[in-house]
Amino acid sequence: MTIESHPLTPFLPINARILFLGSFPPPKQRWSMEFFYPNFNNDFWRLMGLIHFNNKDHFVIQDKKIFDYDSIVRFATENGLAFFDTATQVCRLRDNASDEFLQIIKSTDVKELLNKIPSCRIIVTTGGKASTELKNILALDSVPKVGESQQITIENNWNGTWFRMPSSSRAYPMKLEKKAEFYASLFK
Repeated sequence: MTIESHPLTPFLPINARILFLGSFPPPKQRWSMEFFYPNFNNDFWRLMGLIHFNNKDHFVIQDKKIFDYDSIVRFATENGLAFFDTATQVCRLRDNASDEFLQIIKSTDVKELLNKIPSCRIIVTTGGKASTELKNILALDSVPKVGESQQITIENNWNGTWFRMPSSSRAYPMKLEKKAEFYASLFK
């Protein structure tokens, strides 16, 4: 099997207050932009559009069926949103984007990411695989239920809140509007 290394560098604006962690990007042929949550069939950016602009297509370039990279980067920077994933190397057990068939070879050093964004006090995992992996990386006792959070301390030098959100993948069986209710709680 082929080992894939993460194709993106962490997006860590200096003003970051929320760190979103997924599992790993889909295969490159599914990308509609060179940024996090690049699959046009993934609803993460539709969720952000719905929550912040009351328009699920706010970040969509309709005629090209792609996400608007420049608008997304500007939005993430202005709002202090950081992005990376819980794995830096994986093997795909099947040639698809499913977390179910993703074998993590090397985990992300989440502590190092947090050291680069000192204003960040919220970690968000966007799905089950990312949540389980974060629990393992930080040697935590449990994973919050979907839509819930827990306070965490990392080696006595980082205190904050970990939120577990439903997957933004359309394969996750929940309506977009219901997912948006969960994600909106991060911005209140």
